[in-house]
Amino acid sequence: MAGISRKYPMLRRSRAMWGSRRVWLPRLVFWAGAVGIGVISVLFAVLADKAQGLFHLMTGDGGGWRFYLPLIVTPLGFVLCAWLAHAFFPGSQGSGIPQAIAARHLRDDDDRGHILSLRLVAGKIALTIVGLFCGASIGREGPTVQVGASLMLQAARWGGMAQARGLILAGSAAGIAAAFNTPLAGIVFAIEEMGRTYEARTNGLVLTAVILAGLASLGLLGNYTYFGVSKETIAFTTDWPLVLGCGVIGGGFGALFSLLALKITRRIRRWHAHQPLQRALLVAAICGLGVAVIGIVSGGLTFGTGYVQARGAVEGTPLPWLFFAEKFLAGLLSMVSGIPGGIFAPSLAVGAGIGSSLGLVFGASTGAAALLGMAGYFAGVVQAPMTAFVIILEMTGNHDNVIALMLASMLGYGTARMISHEPLYHALSRVFIAEAIRRRRAEAAPEQRLA
Repeated sequence: MAGISRKYPMLRRSRAMWGSRRVWLPRLVFWAGAVGIGVISVLFAVLADKAQGLFHLMTGDGGGWRFYLPLIVTPLGFVLCAWLAHAFFPGSQGSGIPQAIAARHLRDDDDRGHILSLRLVAGKIALTIVGLFCGASIGREGPTVQVGASLMLQAARWGGMAQARGLILAGSAAGIAAAFNTPLAGIVFAIEEMGRTYEARTNGLVLTAVILAGLASLGLLGNYTYFGVSKETIAFTTDWPLVLGCGVIGGGFGALFSLLALKITRRIRRWHAHQPLQRALLVAAICGLGVAVIGIVSGGLTFGTGYVQARGAVEGTPLPWLFFAEKFLAGLLSMVSGIPGGIFAPSLAVGAGIGSSLGLVFGASTGAAALLGMAGYFAGVVQAPMTAFVIILEMTGNHDNVIALMLASMLGYGTARMISHEPLYHALSRVFIAEAIRRRRAEAAPEQRLA
């Protein structure tokens, strides 16, 4: 063996390299980070479900005076979340996906640290749970993306890894995969929504992170489908009007949500300029009161993520005619309020409501219509059609409707592009990039005066 090493010095150097701490430490830290994303995502999911359960237990399901508690609890909860986010966790507001996208465009590690850090991991999880406990129409999936990206970026710092952009992408994909138990959707999301300019060299990072986070999730929760198993089959010979209706109408409503969210957010941001904290709290209180009123009018259906309602529709239980409109407004108010929380699960619930209503119009199966409505509306909101149909396929365990879901997603995307030209997450990410630029200029100004 020694003779072979003397004869082939490259082999000797290769063995020494693979045995060195410098080679293995980054890998071990990266693997540990990916497993950590899976574990924290599962714990986040469990705590979020418990928070929703406590809210419904507190407000009661059968009427009485407790049914009107959200008129007090929800606005106060929104104000508390907005204040904590502003005072202690700046950068935690909203979904979390725009922050991860912005961090990939920022080159300076300090700039990234303002929107991706361990402090924000704690704040994002805690405030999303508080929001759900107060009845906010938010989800945990978008926040899990920011959590995953933050954990992976921290792992890069500890392991001395230089591929920050690729690691943020890997952490984001792992977050989606662990949040929904949808590994393929995590990968597609990384390519289509997070990457846009995807680099092939990040393939290994993304795949490894998704696999390890998925294994951690499976080890804790077992293999499951997010909305159960759907056995509905869409027949093009009879259901093609439903496919077209869910794609076009769902995409139109999705684009409307995106357009309103961007316009309202920009107006609020300009209004905040002179008294940021006071006005932020006022907006949160008004939005919280609006969410409470809508929730009471809907009989409590619009509070929380909307998971129960969407799953019921997928399994064949029709939703009330106007549920989608009520959930649409509750989700919009929750988003523009400035509290931490995502729009993934609420968007799927709105889409299920649109599909359920259209299913009644066309005389089609509620389950099939809900699937198509989710694909059309979600593709319209985020303008990411591949992510839309892949995530719905994986969440329902039904692979018989691939073409129908693809078509609904593409129709939703095409309709949305005609109404709103800016993808929601990417438009919001520019806010964080602009803040980083302003912060840099403010820091540079005193130095220039001294010079």
